[in-house]
Formats: sequence, C-alpha cells, structure tokens
Amino acid sequence: MIDLESFHADAVATPSHEDVAAMRDLLCETLEDAGLEPEVDELGNVLATRGGGEDGPHLVLNTHIDTVAPHVPYERDGDVVRGRGACDAKGPLAALLAAFLRVDPGAGKLTLAITPDEETLMTGAAGLQERLSADGYIVGEPTDLDVCIAARGQCEGTITIEGESGHAAKVPADRNPVFGLERVLEALREYDEVAGSGEDDVLGEPKLTPSVLEGGEAPNRVPGSCRVTFDRRSVPPETADSFAADLRAFLEERIAEDGGLEVAVDLIRPDTPFPRAFVTDADERLVRTLRDASGGEVRPFGAATEAGFFAADAPTVVFGPGVLTDDEGGVAHAGREYVRLSDVEAAADALEEALTALLE
Repeated sequence: MIDLESFHADAVATPSHEDVAAMRDLLCETLEDAGLEPEVDELGNVLATRGGGEDGPHLVLNTHIDTVAPHVPYERDGDVVRGRGACDAKGPLAALLAAFLRVDPGAGKLTLAITPDEETLMTGAAGLQERLSADGYIVGEPTDLDVCIAARGQCEGTITIEGESGHAAKVPADRNPVFGLERVLEALREYDEVAGSGEDDVLGEPKLTPSVLEGGEAPNRVPGSCRVTFDRRSVPPETADSFAADLRAFLEERIAEDGGLEVAVDLIRPDTPFPRAFVTDADERLVRTLRDASGGEVRPFGAATEAGFFAADAPTVVFGPGVLTDDEGGVAHAGREYVRLSDVEAAADALEEALTALLE
C-alpha cells in the first residue's frame, strides 16, 4: 500500500525546517491514497486509525515531520540516502507509515499520530498526551533498530545574579554579581551530590551543565546583573518544574545567604512543555515483541524525545532506522545526515511483525 523508497525520497526532499505544511500535505495525501481519512487537529498533529475493535489493545505509532535547520538537499548513493531528516525523523516516519498501512488489526486498534514541532516546542505531543489513551506507544527516532526503553528528560533555564551596578572603583566585592558567578558555578557543580538527586538504574545520573554566560558592557563598570544559562538532563521522577523549584531553593540558601546578592531561576520556556524522563520495564510485552522482531538490543535512548509525554500513560519505546552518531561524529542534525534504505525497510518489517503479533 506504500512505496516506502519513494515516500522516503519525497519526504527528505520536502523542506520542513521552517514550515511543515508541505510535509504534512505529503503525509495526508499518502494516507488518502491508501483509502484513509487523516485528521489534522488544532495543534497540527496528523492522526489516522485502523481497526477499532474493543477486544484488543490500542497501540499508537508516533514520530514528527519537522526537522532542524538548515535544509540539506536529498541525495542518494546506492543504499545510502542523505539529506535533512533522512534519519531524524523521516526514515522512522517512512517505516512507521509502511507498517501502519500493512497491518490489519485482527483485534484492537492502531493509531498513527504524527507531530509538527518535536524539534522546537513539543506542544503537539503534549496535546496528544491529553487526547489519546492507549495501551502502548512506539515512538520513531534513529535507534539503529535497537529498542530503547528510557530517555532522560531535558529542560533549559537561566540563573540571574542581581547585585549593585556602578563604577569599578566603588562597588564592593560582595555586591558585585560577577564575583557571584564563581559561587553559582561551584554550586551547579555540586548540586546533584549535595541535593541528593539520585541515580536511575537504567539512565544513570542526571546531568546539569552551565552553557552560556552573559553580563557586563564596559571594563570599568560593574553590571547590575549577570546570567548563567543551563541545560538539565533529568531522570525520573524529576520534572522541569520540580527541578527549577529545587534549584531555586538550593541557590538561595547557598548564594544569597549573606544578603549581598540575589539569585533568580527561570525556565526559558515556562509556558511550553519540556521532554520528560521516562523508563519502561524491559519485561513489558511491547518491548519483548519488538526486540524479537528487530533483533536489536534493549537500551536507553541517547537524546531528548517526545516519548516521555506518553510513558506516563502506557509502556513506551523508541525505535527506528538510522543513528544519532557514528564513528565519524554526529549524524542526526548534522550536515552529513544519512540513513540506509535497507535499515528503513528492516524497521518497517520489524514493526509489521511486532504489531501483527500484538494486535492478532
């Protein structure tokens, strides 16, 4: 019902780094050609369903149609396809779509749910979490055909240090926010150990990384404030909001205790969701069935993913063709992004086999 190779070629050739409209049209037209009636919801998600029996499970196939900038044109060299989205995530999309159209649920229901903004705000996935209720989710990302049962959460924020501005010869050291940077950075280095953040058996330890420093305009003037931007990679049960609150209390105690400086912690995107950490039990039937079909390993995923939005509802795995990195460096999001068509086809075959077993 789908020419996987042609669909993947058309998808990679369709820019979706600034606007996903053309890519969404391609997906909807492909589903319509297969005799389905896809729905585009108010958040831009594309949904289609097969089956509908109440005597079996409801499984959801999810990935995204947006890509990072800049667009990299489609190229093919034998089995290798290069271009933006080749592996992240139009390769997984092609595999999920092929399996979705091949499988005729004998029991239960199969939903394809494709989001428009995984690389940016993730509002599509957050909306799906509120709308969908399912018994299992397979999220398409480049995993090299491994079955990934966990991923760290991720959020970004700023720490603003407020002090006294003025002439460099006049401002006392304990009111100079630039001196406060040293104390803030040391506190960030010690945070997880002192705060007892804990370690997850599958994901390991959380990670807190300062990434940007801002402050000051002239060498002879002390700024009134300076700022540290941070990246947080969390493990369950931490969320972006709980981390921001805990870090705020920690810094207020450690940095502002002498009254010389004030600190504030703010999430960069307070009104839109961040990806959440999740861990699915390796003994879940969904995990075992897809592992047996793909022959891949069971392991954590190495990047942020929408899967965390769904894992609170039901067992969730991340799976697909392609790799995030190889021996030469980055692949996904890189100028050299590529995927092997044979892996896209293998992913589609594994998904078809697993879904048929789960929905028979």
